[in-house]
Amino acid sequence: MLEIAGIALLPPLATFLAFAFAGLALNIVPGADMTFVIASAARGDRRDGIVAALGIGGGALVHVLAAVLGLSALLAASETAFTMIKWVGAAYLLYIALSLVLSRKSGAEHKPRPSLSGWRLFRAAALVNILNPKVALFFLAFLPQFIDPNAKIPALQILCLGLWFDLVGTLVNCVIAIAAADTAARLRHVSWLGTAARWFAATAMGALALRLALADRR
Repeated sequence: MLEIAGIALLPPLATFLAFAFAGLALNIVPGADMTFVIASAARGDRRDGIVAALGIGGGALVHVLAAVLGLSALLAASETAFTMIKWVGAAYLLYIALSLVLSRKSGAEHKPRPSLSGWRLFRAAALVNILNPKVALFFLAFLPQFIDPNAKIPALQILCLGLWFDLVGTLVNCVIAIAAADTAARLRHVSWLGTAARWFAATAMGALALRLALADRR
């Protein structure tokens, strides 16, 4: 058990291993975050995919800190707050979907670089994660299950477990980004594939926006 000044930062080893395994399984399940990373890498290159993955990780870090500070509990208790963030998040995903559809320009599908700068891409990816209240509720529900009931400072264990989950998720998304970018680079000479990929990404984002809009707190 990792300790500092007699304060356990992590739960017992068996509990932590169970958490790590469950977290890895959840991180490899495709969702809005991974879809955004794949779309960014496919339309750009490895750099864009990795920047998007780091942005998603930054957004998840916000949710981890919110869980530690108790803000996620407030979100879970307030139907109004949940609904407001839910609709903003759905609108943002829909905006991304429409941007993909309307981005068609002559030869655009063959350009290896997207129009977004590194910072703008990072910010967009972070917002995809931050504006999804289901992520906040996930951390609130998932992390405390693995906290040592005898921990002196439970919030510290929540923070450490959340950071581990975020780190692993970011690494998974980076691997996915590299694979997506390399696959797109090999197939970029196929003229219709860029258009198909763009519409597929837009459709996926639109579907995720609809799913988020219909989501409830349960």
